[in-house]
Formats: sequence, C-alpha cells, structure tokens
Amino acid sequence: MPNTSNRVRRPLFAGLVAALACCFILPAQARETVRIGYQKSSTLITLLKAQGTLEQALGKDGIDVTWHEFPSGLPLLEALNIGNVDVSADVADTVPIFAQAAQAKLTYFAEESPSPSAQAIVVPKDSPIQQLADLKGKKVAVTKAAGTHYLLIAALSKAGLKFSDIEPAYLSPADGRAAFENNKVDAWVTWEPFLTSVQRQLPTRTLADGAGLASYKRYYLTSTPYAKAHPEVLKRVYQQLQQAGSWIKANPQEAAKVLGPLWGNLDAATVEAANAHRSYQVEPVNANQLGEQQKIADAFFAAGLLPKAVDAKDVEIWKP
Repeated sequence: MPNTSNRVRRPLFAGLVAALACCFILPAQARETVRIGYQKSSTLITLLKAQGTLEQALGKDGIDVTWHEFPSGLPLLEALNIGNVDVSADVADTVPIFAQAAQAKLTYFAEESPSPSAQAIVVPKDSPIQQLADLKGKKVAVTKAAGTHYLLIAALSKAGLKFSDIEPAYLSPADGRAAFENNKVDAWVTWEPFLTSVQRQLPTRTLADGAGLASYKRYYLTSTPYAKAHPEVLKRVYQQLQQAGSWIKANPQEAAKVLGPLWGNLDAATVEAANAHRSYQVEPVNANQLGEQQKIADAFFAAGLLPKAVDAKDVEIWKP
C-alpha cells in the first residue's frame, strides 16, 4: 500500500525550506555616496571631476560621488561643518583658522606644498600707488578669510601699516574682478587662476606676491566624524589627488585644455601660466609643520578679525 504520509511530508518540507531560504536572502547592499565640496580654483578636484577618475576609483568600492560648488573657502567649510558635504577640496591656509575659531569639528587630511607666487596684490598700471605704504586710506578688494586676506595683512605689516589703515571691500573673486575693472576699488588681492587672468587681460602692476610674506599652502579637509567612519574613502581621494597633481605638472598643456573651459573659458596659455605658480604637490599634514598656521591665526586675532585666539595645532589630522 503506498505511503501517503511521505507524499504529504515532501511538499510540506519543500515549502518550509523555500520559506526559510527567502528569510535568509540578504537585500542588495545600498551604495554609499561621498559629497565633495569645491571652488572654481580647486584645480585637482576639478580635474578629477572632469576626467571622472575619482568616480571610477570609488565606484570599485560601491561608492558614488556628488559634486557641490561654492564661491569661496569659508562657506565651503561652513557646509562641511554642518554636514552638508563630506569632503572639502583645497582651501587656502587661512580658512581652517576661521573654522577653528568657530569651533568646527574638522580634520586635515592632505595639503599642497607652498605656492607663494600664486597670489598677489595688483593695482591698475597707471595707479598712483607705487608701493605698499601707498595703500594707506585706499579701498582694497579682498575675499574674506581667503589666503589673500592674510597676504594683505602681512604686506601691510611689512609697510608699517595696520589692517585698519585701509578700507577693505570683502568681495568674491568674480565681484572683486568686476570692481577692479570698473575702478570701484584701488587695489585687488587675488589668487590663481584669477591673478594671471587679470594680469594678461588688463594693464596692471603687481605690488607684491606671497614671496617672503605668505607661503600659501592649500589644505584638504573633512569633518572629524567622517574621517573616523570612512578612512578608506579618504585613502582613495588622497591617492587620486597625488596622481592628479603629478599628471598636471607632467602634462601642463593638456591640463590647460581640460581646465580652461571649466574656468570661464580661459585660454589655454593663461591656464598654463596660472598653473605654473602652483606646486600641486600633495602631501600628508604634519602637526609639527603648522607654524605658519599659527602666525596666520595670531595675525588675524591681533587685527581684531577673529573672535578669539586659536591654537593652530589643536586640530585632528588624518594620516594616509
């Protein structure tokens, strides 16, 4: 006589196995996204964005990239501090000082070696201003908290002047260029590629660049919580930055062709000349080499431009 109990058990058992199998099928892992903030003058990050190499490198680890442009470094780090972006492209050495004064929880993860000639104080060629001391009482366009802000303070100090001896016009690079071109200000303090652009397109004179005044390092930062949670992302970004820096120096003409359209359709010769003033050498940040950061912090505090004194070494540093 056939065993009907076995025929009943088999489909029941098979159904149970199928049900259990469904319970243990894991959902597809959600892809992560890293949000990168940058400025128009963030050369290496802009290059990586244009060439798609960072997306390729991070995509292997299931990480997507979104890009967020800011007019200058200070609003970029403010966005980083409140969690609107995860990683900041390079900002001038002054910007992290202002962030520290605001008690932002930020971490250095890379720097570009000094580029003192990549920023300068310019005046119209026919200006009566012949030397730094002649800036007394004059209206000077400068971007607040940018590296040029410190260059201006250092240059005035060299001439025996205080920051209060001039009338600052705090303007973005684009607005600073417009004010300078339309004679709304007496001088403009700016950085590359805006510097070479105005020097090649308008009759100007350079009162001083950063040589002997401001070494002009540029730093890459992230939020401290992000640095602790995503060291593998920072490692990938750091490696790509180093490679981009080496490539741009080895291929200046090709790099200029890529960057020119991204920098307001600057001609390739202007871009190449601007890039020659930048080191683009990406290195780890060393707490023992933050001496100029302290000088910057002290200068801004003495000028009444920081709400409190800042210890430049009181920061988190990620090591590759």
